[in-house]
Amino acid sequence: MTSTTPRFAELSAPAHWRVVDFISDLHLQAGEPLTVQTWVRYLDQTRADAVFILGDLFEVWVGDDGLDGDDQDARFERECIEKLQAAGQRCALYFLHGNRDFLLGAEAARRAHCNLLDDPTVLAFGGERWLLSHGDALCLDDREYLAFRAQVRTETWQQAFLAQPLAQRRHIARDLRQHSEERKRSGVSYADVDAPMARAWLQSAHAPTLIHGHTHKPADHDLGQGLTRHVLSDWDAGAKPLRAEVLRLSLQGPQEPVQVRRLPAADIR
Repeated sequence: MTSTTPRFAELSAPAHWRVVDFISDLHLQAGEPLTVQTWVRYLDQTRADAVFILGDLFEVWVGDDGLDGDDQDARFERECIEKLQAAGQRCALYFLHGNRDFLLGAEAARRAHCNLLDDPTVLAFGGERWLLSHGDALCLDDREYLAFRAQVRTETWQQAFLAQPLAQRRHIARDLRQHSEERKRSGVSYADVDAPMARAWLQSAHAPTLIHGHTHKPADHDLGQGLTRHVLSDWDAGAKPLRAEVLRLSLQGPQEPVQVRRLPAADIR
């Protein structure tokens, strides 16, 4: 855990962009076909100039070499990458790592026509600055997770993990997912983003607005001092009511402010 603000990468939107979409926490997996179908339909239908995926697109990612395997997981991952590749022909795609897919690397991004982003990144769009993050690094009360996060984000840990056979990595991932599901069923309360740290990040980045996922608590928070936090929806097309939301920024005109809207992915255009 750290109390210091990170370095912020910067991305300036091209002048022709008029619509930008943000999604996160889809947790795509073969066992959730309705969510996968909703995501594919969204990619086919969105007219956004750019789509930003702010982490946890996949339920798990154990290395880019998994794409060349011959098991069910590999076939599913290849199909998803192919859908991204097709969408990348029509709009710009950006991917920022989450806590489930932080091992998605340059090869998978290249095959998906996705641009990898640092966490956090400041997007300059519509005359404003928007701070983008997955959000997990801001959940300061989740000390156990932050210690784990610090470990697995090191080059040493990742090299050692990726050196293991693919089948062993998939087995480890299944165990971690099972542990996560058991924790959720136990009713444990998950930490939320720390508001003072979110304000500190925004002030340091000279940005009035933070956009993030991770917490699965979609809402708009007034942080005071003219600062705002937009939390993205997780996706579960099998839930009732369905959860699959897109946060859209759109320019209405050269003199108009950027419009922020939450839209159901199933109906988006």
